[in-house]
Amino acid sequence: MRRSLQAFDHFFVQDNTSRELLNSINFSAVTVSGDTRFDRVSGILSQVNTPEFIEEFKNNQFTVVAGSTWKEDEELLVNYINNRASENEKFIIAPHQINRDAILRLQQSIHKTTLLFSEKEGKKLKEYRVLIIDTIGILTKIYAAADVAYVGGGLNTGLHNILEPATFGIPVVIGNNYNKFKEAIDLVSLNGCIPISNQEEFSDIFIKLYTDENYRNNTGEINKKYIQENLGATTFIMNYLKTQL
Repeated sequence: MRRSLQAFDHFFVQDNTSRELLNSINFSAVTVSGDTRFDRVSGILSQVNTPEFIEEFKNNQFTVVAGSTWKEDEELLVNYINNRASENEKFIIAPHQINRDAILRLQQSIHKTTLLFSEKEGKKLKEYRVLIIDTIGILTKIYAAADVAYVGGGLNTGLHNILEPATFGIPVVIGNNYNKFKEAIDLVSLNGCIPISNQEEFSDIFIKLYTDENYRNNTGEINKKYIQENLGATTFIMNYLKTQL
């Protein structure tokens, strides 16, 4: 691995920890630039238009978007929907795995009116409480309609992208296995991202986020501010490259 690194003239890294690691193995041409992913997700705000079918489903009601969920995430979510959720809450679930059997099991486990994305044509979407996205490629657009997001993978398999929902200035709930992800560590410490480890914690935080508008708005603002404060890595790197050409 170290021999491979010798093929590069300069390294741009996200933070001082990465720079110090490279310095410790005698690589001195290292610059802390930040993370270009922040620039990418911030650009989403000017590009995303919430799909019309999502707006019709939402119908101006409080909506939770659960993205990239796995079985363990869905068990907590379904239990909450079936037993604790308000009749005025709506849910959009975008599972990580969309094979037909898994999607049907998820749909059948929910006791509220539930519709699949693939079967939405001709339906009165506003009459349903839960929409399951059994396709790929539209999750980013769906986050734009969320009041709160849950990002899957943090209970077991590996946390998925939390920057996409965070850029919309909404609270983000995740599983408690997030320590390999700097942005999650940062946002948990800032109280913009809320980790949970069991059903009780899951239900309690979603009830609080639904009932306490000030808490919900303040939590979302933390995430929005964090994204804004970490912009600029792409421009920084491109400006450096221009000096080398």
